[in-house]
Amino acid sequence: MQDIGTGVGFREATVADGEGAQRLDRALALAFPEMSRSRLQELVRAGHVRRDGATVLDPSLKVLPGARLSVAVPEAAPAEPLAEPLALAIAYEDDDLIVIDKPAGLVVHPAPGHEGGTLVNGLIAHCGESLSGIGGVRRPGIVHRLDKDTSGLLVVAKNDLAHRGLTAQFADHGRSGPLERAYRTLVWGTPEPRSGTIEANLARSQRNREKIAVVRAGEGRHAITHYVTERPLGPEVALLTCRLETGRTHQIRVHLSHRGHPLLGDAVYGSAFKTKAARLPEPAQAALRDLGRQALHAGLLGFAHPRTGKPLRFESPVPDDMARLMRALGGET
Repeated sequence: MQDIGTGVGFREATVADGEGAQRLDRALALAFPEMSRSRLQELVRAGHVRRDGATVLDPSLKVLPGARLSVAVPEAAPAEPLAEPLALAIAYEDDDLIVIDKPAGLVVHPAPGHEGGTLVNGLIAHCGESLSGIGGVRRPGIVHRLDKDTSGLLVVAKNDLAHRGLTAQFADHGRSGPLERAYRTLVWGTPEPRSGTIEANLARSQRNREKIAVVRAGEGRHAITHYVTERPLGPEVALLTCRLETGRTHQIRVHLSHRGHPLLGDAVYGSAFKTKAARLPEPAQAALRDLGRQALHAGLLGFAHPRTGKPLRFESPVPDDMARLMRALGGET
């Protein structure tokens, strides 16, 4: 099938001779890869697609070579979250995606208790008309998330093509592209061995629904974290680099806590280690109090550009609050 004409909100294509009979939604997806198959199915059911001039409503309808298809694409609906101007640290931006260096304290997506002031609100204001619509709605496509109190790099899609391509890379853990995600963190104690892999399934805790817990094999979701100890910082703390093979909610925090090395400042998974702070030098105790969050920073993000396939790689130094704590512990940043 070849795209033979595009107008404002109107597209036409003809099923090529060598393609044989096929489903309508598949034929449309081949012709218009910038739109997801689910979005095209929605347009068919809404009466926006014609075959040889007649409206068709069934995405599974078979179409034959030579059939002429037309699609009327409505303007993307306004985003539901409100646009709110925010100061964003932009590491990279083009017509398809934007890479943000998120500060700690910024919520990624609106949710109960955080209906405004989120990264999504800020992206809607910043990107404006460059958001062509994810699933027919003018909104940024959140591919992966960082916890509110985790700082660092994340990539956001501006259109369906980018959202579909990036989501595929994250879903198959980088097998379809050069996906890299590395975090620097400060933990209580020094892991033994100094480097290794933590493989433990994760699921929502039955005791506290706001927490994630390690569960038995066969339950929950498979999760793998690779870690390397960069160096101990005194007898109580170590600096680690963690690389994600999977990306589950709270994965690094839960895996390291499960191994007996929770993150400094983690009030959810490290509360049992709060008394250890008294063993730190006074400057480090003050820096930890000032941190007021888990010491976790997404410092490396790499992936293949969803349109060009070009490898992209970004690095971010640890923010000032975490750097001050590292210096107070006697380490360089």
